[in-house]
Amino acid sequence: MTTSTRGTAKVPAVLVLEDGRIFRGRAYGAVGVTFGEAVFSTGMTGYQETLTDPSYHRQVVVMTAPHVGNTGVNDEDPESKRIWVSGYVVRDPARVPSNWRSRRSLDEELRAQGVVGISGIDTRALTRHLRERGAMRVGIFSGNALPDEGTMLAEVRQAPEMKGANLSAEVATTEPYVVPAVGEKRFTVAAVDLGIKGMTPHRMAERGIEVHVLPATATADDVYAVNPDGVFFSNGPGDPATADHPVSVMQAVLERGTPLFGICFGNQILGRALGFGTYKLKYGHRGINQPVQDRTTGKVEVTAHNHGFAVDAPLDKVSDTPYGRAEVSHVCLNDNVVEGLQLLDRPAFSVQYHPEAAAGPHDAAYLFDRFVSLMEGQRA
Repeated sequence: MTTSTRGTAKVPAVLVLEDGRIFRGRAYGAVGVTFGEAVFSTGMTGYQETLTDPSYHRQVVVMTAPHVGNTGVNDEDPESKRIWVSGYVVRDPARVPSNWRSRRSLDEELRAQGVVGISGIDTRALTRHLRERGAMRVGIFSGNALPDEGTMLAEVRQAPEMKGANLSAEVATTEPYVVPAVGEKRFTVAAVDLGIKGMTPHRMAERGIEVHVLPATATADDVYAVNPDGVFFSNGPGDPATADHPVSVMQAVLERGTPLFGICFGNQILGRALGFGTYKLKYGHRGINQPVQDRTTGKVEVTAHNHGFAVDAPLDKVSDTPYGRAEVSHVCLNDNVVEGLQLLDRPAFSVQYHPEAAAGPHDAAYLFDRFVSLMEGQRA
């Protein structure tokens, strides 16, 4: 990716999809060239959390809400230390941010971090195109000396695909760190960072859990060196079919029967550890308004999603696995995609979505309490 951080208000920009469709608009954020997988997010708020979610590494995010940047950027809401999206697409960026917590505009933040974006295009038409054709590679080109269309398309088609990408180690911490419990410490959890969001260990800390966040390369010995009451596997980017190392670590945890909880990529890792396959969704689920049913209670939750892959597990029966019986615990009501798994004979479960959901909704926060209950039961 090449970038410039000069003013972008009237700089031309072009978005080129790998199937040849082209959208022309204005530069937003940094000026330059970037490539990634084009995906769309349906949230009307929470753009700062989206931008800083490591799961969006190597993706160009198209916002379906027309007005973006209204509340500016603050220093409290980032989910990590940097913006991870490789590009950003909006229709009508805010001219002036208005919020008492705002410290700078979104355009300023994108420029400061070198994130190439485009504005002024028909994001509704682009979203409909991606729904019909599927997520695909894309390039954003901006500046006063743009290449010809054929050259831009050729460069997009040379960019790497998301299928087969092994990305967790690129976004995870390189050194272990500890998030202390809030108030009295009740449990210790080893959290394997595959692209963890900052709110996740905070939600556990609120429940009296001391969280030891470990690199994606952590071994089972590293996990058990912290003497955990439970083990957590986080969200993260890339194709779960490439994640052989975390799968082997999770299998070691399952063998020992330690309470286990996985979110998003962690759900796909559990699926693989149990012997299920994974597959790439046509265009994925991204946004904070996705309906999911908890089949264990019948409750329907509005949830936050960010996943382009899913677990291939049967919805209509209990499955036998090397670690006992397993079943699909949650399902998306839009398309019946598996949104959660649980073991019936060992203390392990996972969900495909985000119960920490810093930007909301908070319907699924109870899942952290469910994890606590598993650890309480094991201790008893």
